[in-house]
Amino acid sequence: MEQLAFTALLNRLFGAGVLMLLNALHIPVKHPNTPISNSFAMEVLVALLLMAFFIAVRARLSAERPSGLQHVMEGIHGFIGDLAADTISDHSERYVSYLTVLALFILIGNLIGLVPGLESPTAVPVVPLGCALFTWFYYHFYGVRQNGALGYFKHFIGPQDKDIPVVLRIFLPILMFPIEAFSHLARIMSLTVRLFANMFAGEMVTLVFFSLIPLGVPLVFEGLHIGVSVIQTYIFVLLAAAYIGEATAHAH
Repeated sequence: MEQLAFTALLNRLFGAGVLMLLNALHIPVKHPNTPISNSFAMEVLVALLLMAFFIAVRARLSAERPSGLQHVMEGIHGFIGDLAADTISDHSERYVSYLTVLALFILIGNLIGLVPGLESPTAVPVVPLGCALFTWFYYHFYGVRQNGALGYFKHFIGPQDKDIPVVLRIFLPILMFPIEAFSHLARIMSLTVRLFANMFAGEMVTLVFFSLIPLGVPLVFEGLHIGVSVIQTYIFVLLAAAYIGEATAHAH
């Protein structure tokens, strides 16, 4: 594994401690001398950039003379808030914070690969998988919290209205539950593959053209990379909001 400069710095500072932790958890390490991978290092860098951005916005927060950073954050928050309001029917504002952080993490993770000496962590499968898993547990947690365990379970067994024949009410859950359970599990793969495949393909195309034609043409693909990064961020957050809305809706 060719280390990035930031990865080498983290391994030099924290590599020994990370290796001890992984060994204590009995997690196999392919490269004991460099236990921190490039993708994890880039995740740390993205998190640090987000923290610095949020701290800068908070430090300059003002109702009378809002700064440019505040206008940017208000625009992002407003956009995500409108998206959540259109997608989540009940109390959408409580989920805006998560969706905003998710959007910024994915967007910066997508775009950071444009910086020389850095890589997009979202072009490595484990990072989109982490985002997908966290979102998956998040919407199930709030589904149970809003509807109760029994009420949320009704989402998986189909309609149980009294005007439906008894035979259907008995056999419909037997048919619907495995289908619904499989579809929810498939969402993890869908979110992961969609984000990873697009970002990996974008980076590979850009690298190929940079190796063939160092100037001029690759800049077009850099612009395409930016467009794909924004679109994939929007799609991921839109689907996350749709899953939250579906999970927290009160079943009839």
